[in-house]
Amino acid sequence: MENGIENIHQLILNYIEINDAEWDFCRSSFKTASFKKKEILVKQGDICDTIYFVVSGLLRIYFLDDKGEEKIFHFCLENTFATDYESFLKGIPSSFSIQAMENTKVIIITFEMLQNLYNVLRYGDKLGRLIAEDYFFIINDKIKSMYIHSAMERYKKMNSRFPKILQRVPQHYIASYLNISPVHLSRLKYAHKNE
Repeated sequence: MENGIENIHQLILNYIEINDAEWDFCRSSFKTASFKKKEILVKQGDICDTIYFVVSGLLRIYFLDDKGEEKIFHFCLENTFATDYESFLKGIPSSFSIQAMENTKVIIITFEMLQNLYNVLRYGDKLGRLIAEDYFFIINDKIKSMYIHSAMERYKKMNSRFPKILQRVPQHYIASYLNISPVHLSRLKYAHKNE
């Protein structure tokens, strides 16, 4: 667990200054969990009461559309957070499911833990604001990509944002994330290789 704890410590330090006493409080609060490949962490329609910090492995955030088809919203690699932020903050049913794509180890942050961190850390509110801003940018980038960027631009951006994702995730999930068909993905990969 020490590696995961040190990773989240580094991430927090990227956002705010934290002293040893504050860090000791954080460290004592964090719990870890492991999920097997294909295990569901959050089911669409259930309340998402946890933020998951990915220590190792890979998660996907997805939803079922009105036709019952899965649509991938986001992938969460090591050293990133996964949650349905709206469900987490408002205590409402989740719009998304979260599933392990590989055997995955996470650090769990509950709503109560987060509130305690906000109260105990000198810059806890700033930490929350900066993480919320990052979450906003993820959503904003996803929306812009769908409306502004070509499929090839989305493909290149995905490869930049998620290194080696093509080796870790089945192609039909990649196609779903890019909002294209698997056949179109094959064409993109071929065209990109020949650029």
